[in-house]
Formats: sequence, C-alpha cells, structure tokens
Amino acid sequence: MKCVPDVILNNGCKMPVVGMGVLAYPYPEAATVKSAVLKAIEIGYRHFDTAPPYNTEQSLGLAIAEALKLGLIMSRDELFITSKLWYSNAHPHLVIPALQETLKNLGLDYLDLYLIHWPVSSNKQGKYDYPVTKEELVPLDYKSVWAAMEDGHRLGLTKSIGVSNFSCKKLEKVLTTARIPLSVNQVEMNPLWRQDKLKEFCKEKSIMITAYSPLGAIGNPWGTNRVMESQVLKEIAIARGKTIAQVCLRWVYEQGVTLLVKSFNEERMKENLDIFGWELSEEDLKKIDEIPQSRGLLGDALVSDDGPFKSEAELWDGEL
Repeated sequence: MKCVPDVILNNGCKMPVVGMGVLAYPYPEAATVKSAVLKAIEIGYRHFDTAPPYNTEQSLGLAIAEALKLGLIMSRDELFITSKLWYSNAHPHLVIPALQETLKNLGLDYLDLYLIHWPVSSNKQGKYDYPVTKEELVPLDYKSVWAAMEDGHRLGLTKSIGVSNFSCKKLEKVLTTARIPLSVNQVEMNPLWRQDKLKEFCKEKSIMITAYSPLGAIGNPWGTNRVMESQVLKEIAIARGKTIAQVCLRWVYEQGVTLLVKSFNEERMKENLDIFGWELSEEDLKKIDEIPQSRGLLGDALVSDDGPFKSEAELWDGEL
C-alpha cells in the first residue's frame, strides 16, 4: 500500500495531497464505483471527492462501510471525504438541508470538506441537472450562502469549508465577510493551465488549492487531449523514465497544492500514486513554464445574455 503525505489546512486539519475523484462519464453503475473505491482504499487512497450531480455519493458511502467491515480501514476517521453544494441548493436556507442530505447519502456523521461548487445559484431548487438550463441561473448571495456554510461547520457537519471554481476576485468577496477560514479552492490546474495568479493569491491568503483535471479531463464533456499529447511533457517523461501522467501529477504536487486523480483502472490508480520519491529538474520546470496556456473548462454552460455572467471573461474575472 502506498503512503500518501498530508498537508495541513489553515484550520489545522490534515488533508491527503492526492485524492480520487469519484466522477465518470457516462455515469457508471453503483457496483463499479463501489468496487473501484474499495480497490483504491486497498492501494492507499484516503481522500475521495464527490458531489450530488455525480450520482456517486451513495456508492461511495457503501464502499466506505464495506471497507470498515473488511478491515481495510479501522475507522472512518482515516478517510478524508469531500462533497459539494450544487447551485440548485446554493441558497442560505438550503445549505444545511443539502449538507444533511449528502451525509445521509454517504452514511456519514460528518464531511471533512464541503465546497460551494460554483459561484452561481439556480432558481430550480433541489435539481441536480448538468448542464443547467441557463434561464434558471441567478446570482450567488456570497455573504449569506457562506454564512450558512459556516453554520454547517459550527454544527459539526463538516470539518472544513471552501469553494470550487472561484477566481481571485470572487474569493475576495467571500473573504470580506468570512468568520471561519475558507480552507480550499478546488480549480482546474495542470501544466497547460498553471493558474499562476490564483496560486499566488491563495498562497498569500493561506487557502489550499486542490487541482482537478490535472491530466486534462479526458473522457469528460469538457475534457481535451491537449495535456496528454503535449510533446514537451512527452519528452520529459521519456527522459525521466516516467509516464506523461506521472510528470503532470508530479508537477502539480511540486506547486505546493493538492490534487485529484480519476481512474477506476487498478494499474492507473497505482501509477497515479507513484509520484513521490523523485522530482522534476529545474530544466524540466523551465520547459513546462514555456508551454502556451489555455483554460480547458471555460464554463460556457453558465454564460448567457440574461444570466449572472454575460461572458466567460466575467465568469472568471479575466483569468482566462
């Protein structure tokens, strides 16, 4: 079993630097998810990331219960479980009920991390459709929704709280009224989208970045092959005797952030944890810094003439 190191969040909680995202397209059968999570726990994964629209909360919960029964883990406390607040529930009065529903689906008493999934709300409460109908989108009440997230923390329903897909400017909106630290911002990050500005901002504010799509999200509706087909990364991988995936994941790890990988294939699960005990050279890092940058997930599903975001630039506050 691989041993994955932890980082310490700004509230003192430990978080494994590598987690497994429990999302796949097309949506997998529940038994497939359960089997993959059990194998991942056996291999050494201790952080699992889900969300209501992924349709995997219940399957993940069943896998956790089975892992305890089989003795793969001695206590639920050995795991770090993340889920998210979908925009249909991103309203002050719905945050706690949504969090409680997630805990019920998982069969858990608490989450380790609960995130606001996107900086937007929907007027169709309780729906988990993706993509959402653009006419349903409404502005997020940053202050009140974050206050409700803090209530979830105070009630012991989640140890840490944070956000996902927030720009520097949108993080500032939360920070101006936050009473409990915003611990994590989960965003797209890989060698072809380094997030240099956001990374520096989060470092200054003691916010941990969790990188999703570190390999370009191949297989997802928004994913591309650009990362895995990069000639620069291929050359570095050959020189290092590693795979392109390992070079990407190692690069993300060396940025001082945490990351999510996503594979239900046992050999790739093992490969994705084999990123410790070696490092990229200064020359490698320089070559990666010279790779042209472009965001993969533009968020066009949230952009409309009559919605809260009229353009992709407005959604990301120019961080494109």
